[in-house]
Amino acid sequence: MKLKTLATILALSSGALFAQTVDVQGAWARATVPGQKATGAFMKITAKDGAKLVAVSSPVAGVSEVHEMKMDGDVMKMRAVSGGLDLPAGKAIELKPGGYHVMLMDLKAPLQKDTSIAVTLVFKDAKGVETKTELSVPVAMAAPGAKAADMPAMDHSKHKP
Repeated sequence: MKLKTLATILALSSGALFAQTVDVQGAWARATVPGQKATGAFMKITAKDGAKLVAVSSPVAGVSEVHEMKMDGDVMKMRAVSGGLDLPAGKAIELKPGGYHVMLMDLKAPLQKDTSIAVTLVFKDAKGVETKTELSVPVAMAAPGAKAADMPAMDHSKHKP
């Protein structure tokens, strides 16, 4: 009888652990030049049951944050997202140049094209449970398959961590 109870408890708890699934697709980070101290990483994130992207980190950067770029009148402004980025259930949220993105600041070395970097994403579900996703993110000049005309410039030269 005890074995059956234990099996039931394990089955229920494993369902809770795996109920929150987050899918990350098309991740890439923009290559940098020597002396450049910041860049962006981009991807599509879909949370099956809804979640928030609450933190990001990478060993290549002293500071990693989720940022948003948007127009304020005639001025493009960028700011860190406070409180986490909402990921509505089943809806793909695209982190892309000119919109939401992962900001990697205080780079420890230039990010070279055709290499990859480690990025850790931290998600929180509706119950407050945090999960981490470890990514190996390719470094490129532009999104795979994108044309240069499709990619807005991201000037972070005046941005300070």
